[in-house]
This record gives sequence, C-alpha cells and structure tokens, in this order.
Amino acid sequence: MKKTTKIGIIICDRYRDCAGGKCFRAMKNRDGAFSIYDKDEHLEIVGYTTCRGCPGGNIEYVPEEMVKNGVDVIHLATGFVVGYPPCPYIDHFRRFIQKKYDTKVVVGTHPIPEKYYKTHSSLGTWDSNEWKEIIEPTLATEEVRIEYN
Repeated sequence: MKKTTKIGIIICDRYRDCAGGKCFRAMKNRDGAFSIYDKDEHLEIVGYTTCRGCPGGNIEYVPEEMVKNGVDVIHLATGFVVGYPPCPYIDHFRRFIQKKYDTKVVVGTHPIPEKYYKTHSSLGTWDSNEWKEIIEPTLATEEVRIEYN
C-alpha cells in the first residue's frame, strides 16, 4: 500500500486568483519543492488558500484547519519567493507554523520560472545566504525553469 502524505498549500495573496496549475503540475511531476517526495508516494491536497495579504492574517488560523484535516506538510507557495519584492515575512511564517502547529513547513511548490529567476538574479534579490537557502528547494535547472514560465 502506498504511503499518503497530506499537503496544505498557502499562497501569497498577490496571487489570490491563481488556480494552482503550476503547483499541482509540480506536485504531480515531483518538480521543485515536491521533489522531496517519493514518486510512489500518494500526495493529497487537504487545503489551499492565501495568506490573506500582508502581514499574513491567515497564517495564524489556516494551519489549524489544515491540521484538523490531517495535513502532514504545509507548503508556502513559490509565489512568496518570486513576487517582487519577495515576502519579507516568509521565515516568520515558516517558524510560526512549525512551532505553533508542530507541522513540517516547506518553502516552495513549483520550480522558480526562468523569467523570475532572471529578474531576481539581475537585481541581486536572492544573493544573501538566507535567500539562497530559502530558494534552494525551488531552484531547478534552466530547462525546468523554462517549462514553468
């Protein structure tokens, strides 16, 4: 019997109208931050919502409902990283959810699209060691990044 991992996804409110296509494709293909899961593992979405805008009003409450629905891992979507400016609260969100809800948190969902990678690289947005660590799960090859443009 396949192991099932229940996933919650929280997206940046800037992208509140996003239907989740890149996130769900990456989950299916095990691209980006979903590469941590075994291809044979069944992944089930148990929650998908926004942070509700700066400074993340839903971050305090949404994980509780996801935990009640059996979430194993909460992903903070790639939009938190690629938007300009990137979310200044992302590390606070990650630490808060992990501590308050004793739940694993992964920063990222789909790979960073190449167009965002080029912009942020030219601006030096992710040059710090902290940002290099944050984007690592979603930093795919150029070929994969182009597929997610």
